[in-house]
Amino acid sequence: MSGKGARTVAEGVLGSVPASRHATLSDFRDRDGALIDRGIALFFPAPHSYTGEDVLELQGHGGPVVMRQLVRRCVELGARIAEPGEFTRRAFLNGQMDLAQAESVADLIDASSTEAARSAARSLAGEFSRRVHSIGAELTELRMHVEACIDFPEEEIDPADRREQAERLARVREKLAAVLADAEQGVVLREGLTVVLVGRPNVGKSSLLNRLSGEELAIVTPIAGTTRDYVRATVSIEGVPIHLIDTAGLREAADEIERIGIERTWRAIEAAGAAIFISEASAPEDEEERLLRARLPASMPVAHVVNKIDLTGEAPGSSSEEGEASIRLSARTGAGVEALRAWLLRVAGWKPHGEGLFMARERHLRALEEACDHLRAAASLQAYELIAEELRLGHASLGAITGEVSADDLLGAIFSRFCIGK
Repeated sequence: MSGKGARTVAEGVLGSVPASRHATLSDFRDRDGALIDRGIALFFPAPHSYTGEDVLELQGHGGPVVMRQLVRRCVELGARIAEPGEFTRRAFLNGQMDLAQAESVADLIDASSTEAARSAARSLAGEFSRRVHSIGAELTELRMHVEACIDFPEEEIDPADRREQAERLARVREKLAAVLADAEQGVVLREGLTVVLVGRPNVGKSSLLNRLSGEELAIVTPIAGTTRDYVRATVSIEGVPIHLIDTAGLREAADEIERIGIERTWRAIEAAGAAIFISEASAPEDEEERLLRARLPASMPVAHVVNKIDLTGEAPGSSSEEGEASIRLSARTGAGVEALRAWLLRVAGWKPHGEGLFMARERHLRALEEACDHLRAAASLQAYELIAEELRLGHASLGAITGEVSADDLLGAIFSRFCIGK
């Protein structure tokens, strides 16, 4: 519980307010004094708590009936059920963290790989925010210099001042470009890439899914049409989540169930970010396969995988044909699969990176790109009034990342995606 009424709830449930920041073994009692549970009570007085408000934490045995009784008692004493993300929203509004850090709480919980979790933790610790604030501080200094030139037009402006301003702006733009590059990688870590496995029946789509995931997720048989609906799996490659969808084999449906599966396959293809088109090494491409490949979205990255080379004796490898990757492999033995993993990373936009990567979201990218655009415009102008305005707009874009400049509807959208409470 968080808020001014936390002390009232503590007195009603425990009989008194526990000692600050000490774990206290306590009886939890209802309005008639009957025992609900016995557990640990912790009290964090404002402002030294997660939310910056008085916070009471009750650790019981966790059974659903006992938990409902305890929650009911707290509500009787004036509490209410928290809204999604409300604890973190209060922490942001009370200055305990900025908006980028608040978003990283949800990213840490939802992380689908170890590297994503580490990057979210770095964002929560303020790595991303510190870099944004550092650029903001340099922009403030530059804006002060430019504004002084506007405020005192009677003073002759030394050409050296112009050069210094240009050099300062160039340094800020360079730092901003570096943050943008890291943020792009942070988005890749957070979002990953959705990839569909496409092909005619029995070419090895399910075998390849199992090979990439390292688990027997899909049923594999020599019977065409075994996969009637798509199977999803998320694999981590260099920390990047790759969301794989094994689809029904594309052909003229033999029955109603398979027809529905094929319709869902095409919907999954349209929503994906990339496709792996699979054919057999022992079977030359025919007209039906050419038509299937032609039906894939023109803008979608596609890798043509030639599977079952273990049956033909071909060597594994990869090549590029008219911009489309061609990879020879064996899903059964694993030969050549590393080339496919490398292709997936390239399409996802991943670049090797050292320690220090932080988590980022699409809105962060847009804000950084807008800031870059404004600073680029400022560098091309001569009139101080116009330069000052572009610098102001760029500074405002950076402020939107950390919440220094934010609309209430943006905050509502961000915190509504959190789990209840948190």
